[in-house]
Amino acid sequence: MWELLIGLALLTIVFLALTVWLLSRLDCDLQLVIYSKFGHSLHDLRGKVCWITGASSGIGEALAYVLATNGVKLVLSGTNRQRLDEVKSRCQTFGQLDPDDILVLDFDITNFDVHNHQLQEVLVHHKKLDILVLNAGRTQRSDFADIDMDVDKAMFDCNVFGHVSIARVVLRYFIANNITGAQFVVTSSAAAKLGAPNSASYTASKYALHGYFDCLRNEVHSRGIGVTIACPGPVQSRIQENMYTNRLGITVNRMADNSSSSDRMETSRCAYLMAIAAVNRLAEVWICDQPLLSLYYLNQYMPALAVRILPRLMSKKRVDRYREGTTGHHSEK
Repeated sequence: MWELLIGLALLTIVFLALTVWLLSRLDCDLQLVIYSKFGHSLHDLRGKVCWITGASSGIGEALAYVLATNGVKLVLSGTNRQRLDEVKSRCQTFGQLDPDDILVLDFDITNFDVHNHQLQEVLVHHKKLDILVLNAGRTQRSDFADIDMDVDKAMFDCNVFGHVSIARVVLRYFIANNITGAQFVVTSSAAAKLGAPNSASYTASKYALHGYFDCLRNEVHSRGIGVTIACPGPVQSRIQENMYTNRLGITVNRMADNSSSSDRMETSRCAYLMAIAAVNRLAEVWICDQPLLSLYYLNQYMPALAVRILPRLMSKKRVDRYREGTTGHHSEK
């Protein structure tokens, strides 16, 4: 009897140890892990037309390469025409796409009046649209008490209302034309799950995206239109360039460590996981390395405990190290 109990105890310990080890190696939530292994392939997106906002760098750029490689026709938009043209050229190389398979639209997402015209440009060129990726945005750093309301408004125009405006224009097209399998993919942030300190305007804008697009998902589910919200942690991108601060007109260029020694996730990996989430039409996915991923779970499933722990773990100094990819974990892996 005692031998049996001891054996069961040892098996339990081994199982728990293996579980902890496995979780420590994850860079996304368990749902996304399963779908990346057993779900739909990215090849299922072949022939679709995808419009990516904020496609000139970072996640948007990397996502364009992933989709191009899998035969997706693209619309690349942003404010920097030169960078967009460079991304288009690389997409042609990586994906062996023809020049006509990729449309470049350079415009400011906060110019709401042109959104309908931009959609018409897409439809004239590609004849259809299947997926809209809402990825454009800027970040911000400042203490809560010091932020002018003008900064909040500017952040929301860029990170929220620009996306909402384009989404409404595209949604009307999806509904009017009964587009089968139409989908919205929204780039949110770890900030929207954890309340990142010292970036209240940015954090609030990402929370707002969840409000708008969770509502949209519930409204259009019966029409077969999908909404995927991705919540990545720090990735190797240019988002820290030209950051908003506490006053309009005062920006900061903070160059994050995007080298191979950085603790930030490789942008290509983040983009691949987002594409997997999109092809499998997952509602919400979390994409980041440990220990940040564990904090997502803690805050989601044990909020009473999280509210006591997170303020102690998320000091300004510690959070800045994660944002800049200088936590020092990379060298330990």
